[in-house]
Amino acid sequence: MTSIDRISRAQFTGIISLTMALTALAMDLMLPAFGEMRADFGLSATSTEVSGIVTFYFLGLASAQVLYGPISDRFGRKPTLYAGFALYGLGALSATFAPTLGLVFAARFVWGVGGAGPRVVALAIVRDSFRGEEMARVMSFIMSIFVLVPIFAPAVGAGIIAFFPWRALFLFCVLYVGLLALWSRRLPETLHPEFRRPIALRPVWEATKVVVRNRQTFGYTLALTALFGVFTSYLGTSEIIVSEVFGRPAQFPFVFGGIAAVMGAMMLFNAKLIGRFGVRPLTHGVLFAYVAFGVVLVGIASVSDGRPGFWTFILPLAGILAMFGLTLPNVNTIAMDPMGPVAGTASAIIGTVSMAVGAVLGAFLDAAFDGTVRPLSWGFLGYGLLAFAFVLWAERGRLFRPLDASP
Repeated sequence: MTSIDRISRAQFTGIISLTMALTALAMDLMLPAFGEMRADFGLSATSTEVSGIVTFYFLGLASAQVLYGPISDRFGRKPTLYAGFALYGLGALSATFAPTLGLVFAARFVWGVGGAGPRVVALAIVRDSFRGEEMARVMSFIMSIFVLVPIFAPAVGAGIIAFFPWRALFLFCVLYVGLLALWSRRLPETLHPEFRRPIALRPVWEATKVVVRNRQTFGYTLALTALFGVFTSYLGTSEIIVSEVFGRPAQFPFVFGGIAAVMGAMMLFNAKLIGRFGVRPLTHGVLFAYVAFGVVLVGIASVSDGRPGFWTFILPLAGILAMFGLTLPNVNTIAMDPMGPVAGTASAIIGTVSMAVGAVLGAFLDAAFDGTVRPLSWGFLGYGLLAFAFVLWAERGRLFRPLDASP
C-alpha cells in the first residue's frame, strides 16, 4: 500500500471508478439520441453513420494514451489527470456547438484525447498502489462500479432528450467532469519518486521495449484488443439492432441497461471468484465460456436468417457480455502486473493498442451491418477465438497456472 492510506478505501475506489467511467458516460449517454441525430443531420433511419460518435471518441481515446503515459511517469499522476479532465471538458463543449456531423466527429476525437489521460492515470494509480491478486480484486470493485454508468446512462440520456435538445447530453458531460475534478483533489500523488522517468526519446523507447518484449503483457494486450473490437461494435450497433431488427426502440435504454447490470454484477462477483480460483485460471476458464457463447450466437443467427426472436438472441448476448465483464479487469491485471517500474507507459501502450486497433476492428463490423444480427454474432465468435489464441501464445500453451505476484 502507498499513500492512498491518507484517504479511505471507499473514496479511493469511488474517485477511480468515476474517473474510469468518463469513457462509458461519453458513449452510453449518447445512444438514445442516435435517432434524433440521424434526423438532424438528414440521415436515413437505418444509417449506421452516427456510430462514428463512438468510433471517433475511441480513436481519440486510443491515440493519445501513448502521450499521457510518459507524461504521467515524468510529472506525476495528478497533474496529468487534471490536464485530461480539462481537455475532456473542452471537447464536450466544442461538440455542443459543432454545426455539422463532421465537426461533431472532430470534437469527439478531441474529447477522446482528453478522456485518454484519466484512463491512463487511473490504471497507473491502481498499479502504483496494488499488485497481484489484490490488484485484481481492487480492479474488480472499480470496474463493477464503473459499469453502473452504462446501466443508468441510456435512461438518463433518454430523460434529458425528453426535455432538452440532444446536444444537452454533451453539456451534462462537461458538468460531470468538472465535479469529478473537484473531488479528485482528495487523491494523493502515488507515483514513486524512484520511478519518475524523464521525457526523452530514449527513456520512453526503453520503457516501450519493456512492455512489448514482455510476452505476458503484450499477449494479453492483443487479447484485450480483440475483445474490445467486438465490444466497440456492440456499442455502436446495439441501438439500431434493438430498434430496427427487433422493432423495440422505446425499450432500448432498458435492454442496454439490463445487460450492463449483468456485466456489473459479474465484475462485482469477480472479486470472490479470484479469491477461490486465482486470477489467471479464472480468466482462462471464462475465455472458454466466452467462445462457447459465441458459437451459440452464430448458431442462432444462422438458423433464423439473422432475425431471431428477441429473447432467443438477448439471453446469450447477455451471457457473452457477462463473460466480457469477468474478463476485462482480469486481462488488464495480468497485462499490468509485471509493469510496476513503467506503469504509466505500460498503461498507455495497453490502452492505445487495445482501443485504437479495437475501434478499427469494431468499425469493420459496423460497416458489415446488413439489417440482421449475423455480423455482430460472427464478430463475437471470431474475435473471441482470436483473443483466446493470443492468450494461448502469451502463456506458451500452459493455461490455468496461478499468477506469480513476485517482482
